[in-house]
Amino acid sequence: MAKINWFPGHMAKGRRQISEIIPKIDVVIEVLDARIPHSSMNPILTKVRRDKPVLRLLSKADLADPLVTAKWQAFLAQEKDIMVVAMVMSDRKQLARIPEFCRQLAPHRGGIAKPVRSVVVGIPNVGKSTLINGLAGKKVARVGDEPAVTRNQQRIQISNDFTLMDTPGIMWPSPENELGGYRLAASGAIRDTAVEYEDIALFAVDYLIQRYPEALIARYKLASVPETAMACMEAIARNRACIRGREVDWHKVSEVVLKDLRSGALGQISLEEPDREFLYRDLLDE
Repeated sequence: MAKINWFPGHMAKGRRQISEIIPKIDVVIEVLDARIPHSSMNPILTKVRRDKPVLRLLSKADLADPLVTAKWQAFLAQEKDIMVVAMVMSDRKQLARIPEFCRQLAPHRGGIAKPVRSVVVGIPNVGKSTLINGLAGKKVARVGDEPAVTRNQQRIQISNDFTLMDTPGIMWPSPENELGGYRLAASGAIRDTAVEYEDIALFAVDYLIQRYPEALIARYKLASVPETAMACMEAIARNRACIRGREVDWHKVSEVVLKDLRSGALGQISLEEPDREFLYRDLLDE
């Protein structure tokens, strides 16, 4: 696998900002991608949040495998002062519960005199702007399919007793392992121009063969799932007319697979599980 590296300047700035903001807030709202909770987590936050309680929102829960999401909720809630909630950011009823969750985590705050002060953090393209706009009831943050849309820090008054701060998307220089980088790329958290489309699609298909073969069969009308990712991609290419002359158009078929994965057309897919390969605390201590 080719190593994926990225660390734009505005992400470095975001990391500094969150360190400066933490002492001034009561609750951290950490937005994670329900399909990749560990890979979409920023280890910097764990180190700088001190004793602040954290509301972890597993966004895009409608795209993730619900059984795996339930495992992640139990796993991530083991730490002290952590609440974990699976959400679909476009669901206004779910969003409306967030202030109350924050009040539960900061019972010493409340009322007009001592409003609960929260900050939203998360990697690019995880649903932060959708969350903020939904809570505010108007468009105060830019929303887009491309990562790293949010640029500037802002404070939003949600109600008399609840305020929200936004920070630019923050991400560490390189994931703790190469698989984390590929999961981020497959989910769409990294700009497609930063990675090789074909490599990411091959990674995704290899994972689907192992964990969700039935999704490949159903979506691409395959008689059976080939043993290798390359062979599976070729079969998908022929079924979807991703052929140039007599050769497979690898870029085109890669676009098909990644678009289907990211949009949910392949079904509810989770790209990592806590009980299969993750030792969260050990990784953070390395």
